[in-house]
Amino acid sequence: MSPTADVVIIGGGIVGSSIAYQLTKAGCRDVVILERESHQGKGSTGKSMGGVRAQFSTDASIRMSLFSIPFFRDFEQALGHPSGYRSHGYLFMATEPRHMNYLRANYEKQVAAGLKTVQIVTTEDIVKMVPQVLADDIIGGTFCSTDGFVDPYSVMTGFTLRAVDQGATVIREAEVTAIDHGCGLFTVRSSHGSIETRTVVCAVGAWSAQVGKLVGIDLPVEPLRRMLVPTEPFDKISHAAPMTIDMTTGFHFRPEGLGLLMAWNDPEEKSSFNTNFDRAFIEKILTRGVHRFPVLEEAEVNPSRAWAGLYEMTPDHHPILGAAAPGFFVATGFSGHGVMHSPATGKIMADLILKGTTDMIDAKLLDYARFAEGRLIEETAVL
Repeated sequence: MSPTADVVIIGGGIVGSSIAYQLTKAGCRDVVILERESHQGKGSTGKSMGGVRAQFSTDASIRMSLFSIPFFRDFEQALGHPSGYRSHGYLFMATEPRHMNYLRANYEKQVAAGLKTVQIVTTEDIVKMVPQVLADDIIGGTFCSTDGFVDPYSVMTGFTLRAVDQGATVIREAEVTAIDHGCGLFTVRSSHGSIETRTVVCAVGAWSAQVGKLVGIDLPVEPLRRMLVPTEPFDKISHAAPMTIDMTTGFHFRPEGLGLLMAWNDPEEKSSFNTNFDRAFIEKILTRGVHRFPVLEEAEVNPSRAWAGLYEMTPDHHPILGAAAPGFFVATGFSGHGVMHSPATGKIMADLILKGTTDMIDAKLLDYARFAEGRLIEETAVL
């Protein structure tokens, strides 16, 4: 390991690799990624559902999606590696007037920000898209045709390969154990040795609070388990179906291989680093699924194929992007949106590191200082 670097990125998942790609693309070649595992993607990246959408409730989230989704679409042409982007769309289904009012308000914000592919849909439209839905109480919804899915591991790999081509170095099995700071320099100590730099980037997701403590910074990021359940091959719902979200329960699913991938946010889940799959969750999720899609009663589930990963949650469900202290940058707290916003995050962070400003969003909205100053901007469109 070189004794120095211009930028050291802690964390080699999809966010860290995107930052490395954008930094090296902008001409900052002396970039080192420290990854604690033997290979990248063993954290939240490899366990993500892979959804990408622009149907958010705040301007910052919408604008990050407006950059990221076309980036995924053109990923292979630009980086020479597939992203796996599929524009199946996201369908939100409302059963109460307050849900519909919420979707309409979000729709207006999305259109105002420049999203041209989102639309208000009727109950009849929803039944045409997903005929198996029990629609007696559905009063409408929204659908965006450019929302869809990507392969998070493939995206991370593409970012990493191109970053390395452009000069970056990836050091694996390098768990960071200490960060010393003095005279404008950081000494990052890891199980692979030490390296000096003027700029450190924390991109370790759910483990960010621990890294923050190494430099005396309290990052308000907590881990929260999310479990995903794939079905066995199942053809009673079309594999061309969109990501479909029942706003009554939060149950949602998307096509995955020959079956479906189901998700649901269990409100009883507490903050922890637990990534064991709880088999009792299968009954909970299928109960919600069958309530809206009775045909799911015929779906088979193999518990050994289900898995759990971690969201990294902030109090306002928005990421923390930018400098938390001079020279110490953070890109964390995505609250489930790290994969879908990884292209925008890489560009924003490279801009902030190299230029001190970005024109993609109002960076002050997502800075670390907002928590102390009471400037939280709640993102309510969280799955």
